[in-house]
Amino acid sequence: MPVLHNRVSNEELKARMLAETEPRTTVSFYKYFTVDDPKAFRDRLYVQLELHNVFGRIYIATEGINAQISVPNSQFDAFKATLFSAHPALDQIRLNVALEDDGKSFWVLRMKVRERIVADGIDDPTFNPANVGQYLKADQVNAMADDPDTVFVDMRNHYEYEVGHFENALEVPSDTFREQLPMAVDMLDAARDKNIVMYCTGGIRCEKASAYMLHHGFKNVYHVEGGIIEYARQAKAKGLPLKFIGKNFVFDERMGERISDDVIAHCHQCGTSCDSHTNCRNEGCHLLFIQCPSCAAKYDGCCSTQCQDEMKLPLEEQRAIRSGRENGMKIFNKSKGLLRSTLHIPAPVAKDKSE
Repeated sequence: MPVLHNRVSNEELKARMLAETEPRTTVSFYKYFTVDDPKAFRDRLYVQLELHNVFGRIYIATEGINAQISVPNSQFDAFKATLFSAHPALDQIRLNVALEDDGKSFWVLRMKVRERIVADGIDDPTFNPANVGQYLKADQVNAMADDPDTVFVDMRNHYEYEVGHFENALEVPSDTFREQLPMAVDMLDAARDKNIVMYCTGGIRCEKASAYMLHHGFKNVYHVEGGIIEYARQAKAKGLPLKFIGKNFVFDERMGERISDDVIAHCHQCGTSCDSHTNCRNEGCHLLFIQCPSCAAKYDGCCSTQCQDEMKLPLEEQRAIRSGRENGMKIFNKSKGLLRSTLHIPAPVAKDKSE
């Protein structure tokens, strides 16, 4: 019986990937469809994708599939044939090819069976995820972006919105998609007569969000087909002006792809113009935050002097500190003006209004 999971260390796998000379293509895809036996489907597909040397992460649930992977260029056509034939619902599924990528984002194939392909917190048996809003292509997106009776709604996390978003888009400031859904309904209650355009990175969250809005009585609901990735590809291919400004955050080693030349975010430590996310180098922190090159040098890649000092301690002392520290969200939530874990970056000091 074939081994259906990886047995080699992460370090060795990454070293092997970096030593590869063949180019890879990074792609993402998702599909909402009924999977009768997710475990059997997962095991079958795992064996097939291993033959094509596919790396990345894939989630499978009874509601469908969600994947971010990299494929050797020489195997790409064979991979597509395998995927398209894996299930009738996957035939000719749209693949979102990364805009900026060296193919080094993944070094192991991880496939997991989950309750949902995107955690939504919905516990309503009457909710129908198949009843979605209307798809919009890039030219339609641009036309609606200039319409005063249209509201664009960003269904990504606050740290994604911070580095890039559609012009004048509404942010639903949250750390999780499950929190955003009811928040979006409340925030848009006064805009029920307007066109509601939902968008996200690759389409999976905004498609479900559009169904959720329809479920709650909104009528004119749309979502950007293929998300930001597909919008940018179509807009650039057709020579359309970009209505998305800044960088598109992605959940792999790159942490972002440049869409426009605009830099709309700021370093969380000094406030200079910057949109480069990183993780704190302190193994006991790993906070996700924005750091400019100057602060990276000043703080040795850490989020604070406290983490900088911790890294200088003997390893045993570092481990003792880590074991006594509670696990947190590990995300600097600038949009809420607070830190969602045991973080050390100080919140901005409010100016005295009497000055």
